[in-house]
Formats: sequence, C-alpha cells, structure tokens
Amino acid sequence: MPAALEDPFYYLNNFHRVLDWISDRYSDLLNADESTFIACFRALPRPSQALLVRMVMRKGELFRASKLNYAEIGETRQAAAPLVELGWIDAEPVLELTQLFGLLTLGEIDACFGKVPGRKAERLEALLQQQHPARRFADWYPASTDCVYALNLMDTCDRLRLMFFGNLYQDWSEFVLADLGIYQYERVEIDAAARGFRERADLEYYLRLHRWRERFEAGDSLDALLPELPLEAHPNPWLDARRRKLLFQVGQHCERCDLSEAALDLYALCNYPGARVRRIRVLEKRDDPEGAFALAQEAAAAPVNEEEAQHLARILPRLRRKLGLPKAPPTPRAPVQRIDLVLPRPPEPLSVEHAVLLHFHEDAAPVHYVENTLLNSLFGLLCWDAIFAPLPGAFFHPFHNGPADLLSPDFHARRAERFEACLAQLDSGEYRTRIRSTHAAKQGLQSPFVYWGNLDETLLEQALECLPAAQLKACFQRLLADIKANRAGLPDLIQFWPDQGCYRLIEVKGPGDRLQDNQLRWLEFCAQHGIPVEVCYVQWADA
Repeated sequence: MPAALEDPFYYLNNFHRVLDWISDRYSDLLNADESTFIACFRALPRPSQALLVRMVMRKGELFRASKLNYAEIGETRQAAAPLVELGWIDAEPVLELTQLFGLLTLGEIDACFGKVPGRKAERLEALLQQQHPARRFADWYPASTDCVYALNLMDTCDRLRLMFFGNLYQDWSEFVLADLGIYQYERVEIDAAARGFRERADLEYYLRLHRWRERFEAGDSLDALLPELPLEAHPNPWLDARRRKLLFQVGQHCERCDLSEAALDLYALCNYPGARVRRIRVLEKRDDPEGAFALAQEAAAAPVNEEEAQHLARILPRLRRKLGLPKAPPTPRAPVQRIDLVLPRPPEPLSVEHAVLLHFHEDAAPVHYVENTLLNSLFGLLCWDAIFAPLPGAFFHPFHNGPADLLSPDFHARRAERFEACLAQLDSGEYRTRIRSTHAAKQGLQSPFVYWGNLDETLLEQALECLPAAQLKACFQRLLADIKANRAGLPDLIQFWPDQGCYRLIEVKGPGDRLQDNQLRWLEFCAQHGIPVEVCYVQWADA
C-alpha cells in the first residue's frame, strides 16, 4: 500500500490539504460562512472531522448511522454529536417517502408498511398514491434503533472544492487516485498567487452558469430560462469561454425547437466556433437566402478555422443556385489514394480496423492501430516543457492533466517562443533524443496529448525511424493551429517499412461508413504535404 494510504486518516489529511491550500490562496475570496467553517472544522475532535469528511466524500446527503461504521472513527453517534451541535448535520431530518425508500431495504419496507407485492419501485409508486406526509425516520420506522443524518454543508463544501479545482467535475477521489498511483501528474511550480478565480464575483458567476446548465439539462422550460441567460461578456476569459459555449448550446436547442429568432440572437451573441455557420443555416431555413449568402460571403473572406471553411465550401454553391448566381470556380484538391478490399468477416470482437491491420501486417512491414494517438503523443513528448510551462493562470492546483487554457485561442501565442524552440529540434535532428528522453522520464504522467498505453518502445522507435521530420513538423504546426479540432480525425492505421525508412497512413471505412469532416480535413492536409495516406473501403465477403 502507498505510504499516503497507510494512515487510516489519509482522506482527512487530504481534506486539510485542501483547506490549507484555499486559506493560502483564497482567503480574500472566502465569505463569512466559509471562513467560519474552516476555523470551526479545525477545532473539532479528530473523529468528528473524519466523520464529516467521510460524509462529504460519499454520494448523497442522507446517511444512516449504521452505514457510517469506520474503525478509525469509533462510535458514530459520539463523533456526530459536535457536528449536530454546530448544525452541520441534522440528526432528525424530515423525510419524504421517496427519500425514505432510498434508505430502506425491501425487508425494512415490509416492516414499515406491511408486505406489499412488487418490486421496490412498484411499491413506492403504490404508496405515493396514498399521499403519506413527510416525517422523521423514527416516525416512519418506530421499530428501528437506527437514525438518519442529513448533511447540511454540501453547498459550502462544493464551493471549497470549486475554489481548489477550478471546476465541479473533479472531486475528492483525485487525491486517492493520485495516492494509489492510478493517476500521476506532472509537478508544476504553482505560484502562490495562481488561482482560477480572481475575485468572489468570478466564483459566483461560475456557480450561476453551473446552476443554469443544470436546470437546462433537467428540462426546465425555455420561457423561464432564457431571460436569465448571461448575455454580457465576462472580463475573465476562462469564464467567458464557458458562457459562450453555453449560449451556443442553448442556441442549438432553440433551433431544434423551431425557435429560429432566439437561435439567431444567441448565435450572434456567443462568438463561439460554429455559431456563424449555424446562423447561416437558420437563415436558409427561414427562406432568407440573401441574408444567408451575405453572411456566408463575409465568413468566407475570413474563416475562423478550417472547419468553418469546409462548411462554407458546401453552403455557398447551394446558396448561389438558390439565388441564380453563376458557379464559383472549383477549388483544386490533391487526390487521395483509395484501396478497395473484400475481406472475410472477422469474429467478434475484432473491428474492421483490426481486420485490415491483419490483412496488411507483415514482419517486415508491421501495421499498428494508432488513430489519434501516435502523432498527438509524439507532439506531446517533444513539446512537454512548453505544454507544462508554469504560466500565470495555466495551473492552479496539483491535479491538472494539462494547462487550464489548453483550448483558449491564445494558448499557442502565450507560449510561442517555447513551441518554436521545441519544433526547431525537428530541423536539427535533436528531436529524436528529446522524444526518447521525455518518454523515459515522464512515463505514465497525465498529459492532454500523450497516450502512454498506446505508445510502447517498439512503436516509438519505428515512428522515429520512418516518419520524416519535415512531415512531423507540418503536422505539429497544424495541431497547434487548432488543438480542439485537429487532435482528432487522424487515420486509423500506420504501416512501417523499417528497412526502407518509409511508411503510409491508412484510414479504414467499413460497409456503409463514410468519412467524417475532421477526417476529410486531415486527408486533404496529408495530400497537400506529401504525407502518404490511403483510404481503405472494406466490404465483407459474405455480404
């Protein structure tokens, strides 16, 4: 067992670590309730601290005392008493019938209500029809010697967790996974001033967006939600990116609900990738080809990325036809080689990609299933120092698998000199040494680019021997141009001829499958840069 987990209070030690981190970095952002909680928590007896943390780290907010048995804590009710006195947990919460059912076994339900046929859900449905009023556990189940505790601190603890992680999708299990060695993180020097939230208003704004998204995903009516949408830009770029993404997603929902006016307004306001194309398509649906064409022309003059340019290349000819305008000259495209195969259907669970891999694989010409993993990993290994550079706002806790601004528009610009120095090694031949040394030194550390499980030394050495540096550099520059879009869509297979020092990429398409847009963009890029790539279309012999 790792040393960190040998102490039975390891989880409590981790919680104190969070509180110390927050006190050092966020003391000016804490409200009175949070400051009081931290001070009172530190003054509690250790068993009471441990019991509270156990409850905070478990799912839900209702717990039976009999289910809170921990050897290191001792007698549960004794440990709970100071928490009850502070009002942090309620020892006699009033429970709705649905809440009660979540706490009882089938046998206990029989003891409370008598034997009723059916499954637990069916019994609940039948009892709900009787409209039982809410009551305390002891009143629901007088024969039980157990009690139920309700945790009253989840909002406070969630805010503290948000301050530490900068998000609400990471939770306390990060510590345990790191202690167990399941997740290992790069050690980045985090400045004492580094934090995700600059002021209290930032924290409240994040929570406002989070609560709005929860209501939206729960299906609350748009009539109630739309007036509360945050339409104004936020000065914190990281938070504003979340706001813009939310507006875009709500715009898509409005479009699906035939609320075209609302969709147009939201797309126009959000300035999010893809929003301009959506506006054009909404205008088309509203039978406004003139407005759609004008916006498409504006976008074509300065597309925000390759994806937008690709969509516009399809939209503009259609709009020209609708408006009776002459065709634009076609854009020349480099051809991509095609392979057509008829193969025996492979046994389950082999995929079509693995069937093609086995068909082409030879000892002297090995084939690997790599998809997006190989080029991303080579890039991540070569540019490790640039990716994990301790810039302001990039890292603000020890559990980042990559910089917080990875998908921000200025990610590359903020590190331009560092990336330039990394890619320059491809011109001098030093890149092989750097990639090998990083592969050895950083083995297993979390990275937004490196797929350790897919990159053994055999594949790494074959790639370094057979992939030309100039082609690697072109691919890495394309990754940096649009990380979100371009780190996906790469061909499925790679075949090496180590004795000749050459290779080819193979994109595999099974029966009825077609090339996705991001795959088409990578294929065109490869053809333009002389990167050997082929698309293999497979039919089954028994079809």
